[in-house]
Amino acid sequence: MRKTWSIALASTILAASAAAAVPAGASPDPVRWGPCPADTAAPGLECSTIKVPLDYADPGGRWIDIAISRLASKNPGQRRGVLLTNPGGPSPGLKFPADLVTAKLPRSVLDSYDVIGFDPRGIGHSTPVTCDLTPEQASVGNVPPYARDAADVTKRAKQSKAIARQCAASKTSWLLPHVSTANTARDMDSIRAALGEKKISFAGYSWGTHLGAVYTTLYPGRGDRFLLDSNVGPDGWDYANDRLYAQGFDDRFPDFAEFAAAGSATYGLGGTPEQVTAKYFDLAARLDKAPVRDIDGPAFRMLTYGFLFSDAGMPLVAKIWQALDNDQPLPPMGPGEIPGVENLISGRYYMICNDSRWPGSVGTYQRAVAIDRLRHPMFGAAGANVQPCAFWPEPSEPPVRVGDRGPSNVLMLQNRRDPATPLAGAEKLRRAFGDRARMVTVDAGGHGVYPYLGNTCADTVATAFLTTGQRPEHDMACATEPR
Repeated sequence: MRKTWSIALASTILAASAAAAVPAGASPDPVRWGPCPADTAAPGLECSTIKVPLDYADPGGRWIDIAISRLASKNPGQRRGVLLTNPGGPSPGLKFPADLVTAKLPRSVLDSYDVIGFDPRGIGHSTPVTCDLTPEQASVGNVPPYARDAADVTKRAKQSKAIARQCAASKTSWLLPHVSTANTARDMDSIRAALGEKKISFAGYSWGTHLGAVYTTLYPGRGDRFLLDSNVGPDGWDYANDRLYAQGFDDRFPDFAEFAAAGSATYGLGGTPEQVTAKYFDLAARLDKAPVRDIDGPAFRMLTYGFLFSDAGMPLVAKIWQALDNDQPLPPMGPGEIPGVENLISGRYYMICNDSRWPGSVGTYQRAVAIDRLRHPMFGAAGANVQPCAFWPEPSEPPVRVGDRGPSNVLMLQNRRDPATPLAGAEKLRRAFGDRARMVTVDAGGHGVYPYLGNTCADTVATAFLTTGQRPEHDMACATEPR
């Protein structure tokens, strides 16, 4: 849902004036690095906490904690500055610098920067929020369940309304109006100030691309090099973004259909991509009528979607299908309960529901589900279903409108067949940035490019950008490479 130009302009003015109200923008105490919490400890990683205003328009009021981490450059002569990072989610990012090392972030980049991680406000080791979610409520995750009919939408609406009420009545409801992407971007600037840096560079993934886009819109003169990987559209995570999951599934599924067809002797799901696609609809319809081993149709669709975020998940998807098709025991699907999942999902609701207005009418969602079930029969009726944001209070400020004002210092990386942040959304962000950005698209599927994909073409461009500032003169495309 788009706001008018006047409201969007007011948002930018409000954001800029609120930030200017705190000249230092951070805790007056110097950053003192020390050991990280046990659940984020990693070799070379140091942690600390800074104080930031709960409300940047009221710096004399309450302040909250933001947990930060540092993987310091081991080459002072090559060090350029700091590279703030965000893994997306919104999720904890304290350990993310170490995760990037595990993912083989090049040594030249690690030498060029102190790599900085942080937990966004409301999440992880920063001042945390809660909605008092039950395990069942938290298990839904980012995407609502597939709605088979209008009654399913009504059922999900009741569940969503209950979650919204829980969030508003929780012991951390005092944080609720102030957990937003814009305020998280202001926290990033507070981190910059606390570290004594005039500018920051940034590497953000998934939702983190929206965070980076908002920061470089609010503070265009304080950004050095901004790398945005697997991009959310310029309006962030709103209802239109949720509906894009259907397009992402459509884009990505043919990769799996080809994989399963090539392995037909092993999986027995069909000898051609068309037969594998038919098997998907057959299994979904059967499980809608009669669940197998507690997996019903919506759960089957969600499992298929979720495990296609990387090629490594394809064998597991095929084995799940095989087991369901033959009523056999399911393969192991993960480590079980995720520590801190209640805070994780609560923090995401606080963040995305405060960023924009969502439709409040259940009928609106019922109509959208009916439309998307026809347009995108594989997954459309999930992405169009109801989120708790439909029953959220009015956001405390209008969303920040990402635009083309500012230095040309943004590099976007994007897989062509990303199920979570589809190319269609990335292209909208690219148009919004105008000449501020260049985009590199990769002929690949999955979520995440640099350095996860291992595409030499994209990796070379990204590393050159972070270490030298050089970008392609124009948008470019990288071909498929063996993985």
